[in-house]
Amino acid sequence: MLKKIPTQAVRVGMFIQGFDGNWLSHPFWKSRFVIEDAEDLARVRQSGVSGVWIDISKGLDVAASPGAASPAALVAVEAPQVPPAVPEPVPVQTCSVRDELQRATKLINRSKKAVTELFQEARLGNAINVEGCMPLVADISESLARNSSALLGLARLKHKDEYTYMHSVAVCALMLSLARQLGLDEERAREAGLAGLLHDVGKMAMPLEVLNKPGSLTDAEFAIMRGHPQCGYAMLLAAGSLPATALDVCLHHHEKYDGSGYPDKLAGEEISLLARMGAVCDVYDAITSNRPYKQAWNPAESLARMAQWTGHFDTHVFHALVRSVGIYPLGSLVRLESGRLGVVVDLLPGKLTTPVVRVFFSAKSKTAITQQELDLSRPGANDRIVGREDPAEWGFSNLDDFWR
Repeated sequence: MLKKIPTQAVRVGMFIQGFDGNWLSHPFWKSRFVIEDAEDLARVRQSGVSGVWIDISKGLDVAASPGAASPAALVAVEAPQVPPAVPEPVPVQTCSVRDELQRATKLINRSKKAVTELFQEARLGNAINVEGCMPLVADISESLARNSSALLGLARLKHKDEYTYMHSVAVCALMLSLARQLGLDEERAREAGLAGLLHDVGKMAMPLEVLNKPGSLTDAEFAIMRGHPQCGYAMLLAAGSLPATALDVCLHHHEKYDGSGYPDKLAGEEISLLARMGAVCDVYDAITSNRPYKQAWNPAESLARMAQWTGHFDTHVFHALVRSVGIYPLGSLVRLESGRLGVVVDLLPGKLTTPVVRVFFSAKSKTAITQQELDLSRPGANDRIVGREDPAEWGFSNLDDFWR
């Protein structure tokens, strides 16, 4: 038996059948589940959703209290009799990369499983499960709010055979981070994250021998792959209940600012803001990840190369991405004025040129030195970054071990 009740009447043990109001608001993986603990309860009450539907055959009923209406009187209530209190925003406590890594690792593992299942269903021709998308976006958003570098760094570390799925998770995270850097409100930011999560779903319509080919594509194969935006758009359109922005980013994330992209050769502001964001996030994650046919470039080198691609990106959006991931992103190899080499192991908000660096090698003597962690933003720091270095030229292949 179903009942609609105010969000503030929800209690632990109830079975949630569905949410009322804007589906972008609720922070759960599914719309049908049991409220198991106080944390779940708090998230429902703070979600901004005005009411929920409960199934009392699968969970607890509304608690009775002296003088209260009987539970039966709540059946088919169309709106709360007393407007629910507006929840206070819950401040997110920021933390270091090291402190966020464990939570971010678990989230990456959950995300990979969720997106793999989502895309495999799409490959089978089944409708996209919209319900399962936004809660994943919400969890990624919360991790980024605590420390954006941890999740962004982990999402970059993909095995070649999982690139298609984890690329979508990484672009989701990049889109959320970029949206905040551009000053978009939280609902718009989560729409951007959702668009990033789904932008490549059309690849599930591509032949596997082309999608996973270990070498360069032929012209004919590339022509096939160029069809994935339209295929994805059709899949998302069939799913329904998705913001128009998600469909637009799926269709237009390969457009270029100078009009030379595809499928519609849009130029400049003919391309929506979110699609311009999708373009820069898609490319940044692609070139910093190991793919079936190409080894990753290091993050700092990738930004430097992207900056030289005249006409490819909206410059304003690209500069916002640089501020978002850092001039020297997590894992970058840098040379200090002292002649030492170090790896960026943490980034501090608003301090793009002075990250936390772990030095480990002398460029002068070409020998390993005692590792030391330097916060270059601290007053009195007696060293500074003078340039980025290519790890391949030094024979370093395990730089990400310094911060993981």
